[in-house]
Amino acid sequence: MISAIDLQQARVSQPEVQVPAAPASTRKPITVKKFTPDPVVAAPVHRVASVSAGPIVDYSGADPRAIAQGMLASYGWGASQMPCLNSLWNRESGWNVHASNPSGAYGIPQALPGSKMSSAGPDWANNPTTQIRWGLNYIKGTYGSPCAAWGHSQSTGWY
Repeated sequence: MISAIDLQQARVSQPEVQVPAAPASTRKPITVKKFTPDPVVAAPVHRVASVSAGPIVDYSGADPRAIAQGMLASYGWGASQMPCLNSLWNRESGWNVHASNPSGAYGIPQALPGSKMSSAGPDWANNPTTQIRWGLNYIKGTYGSPCAAWGHSQSTGWY
């Protein structure tokens, strides 16, 4: 068994090794490249039309349903679309910003993979406003409206 005293003596008795620097004439300049991982590529289930992410909105702590209700008009939809959106996202996530499932779907709109919501903002993992913005863009580009997305979900079980 080695005691603390033995370890201390071993540390003190072993000198540090000094390595001399190479002569300046033999040194070569190096280039350090920033590591950038390859992007995650997943086969899309749906092709989403290009839709502007819209203005960045800070999360106020409000109920996600109220946030979504306030954003509908900016997508050209009336209040009549809210019951469909509510039903859709109740089924998908229960409006839980951290909802996930084994397939890797994440957030209120259940984006698959969740990281694709980063196109709506860097705070996609925790900010319901960012997730709702991404989800509304997805719905507009893929289905045209929340009621059309809800209709599809009712007939297929997914959107």
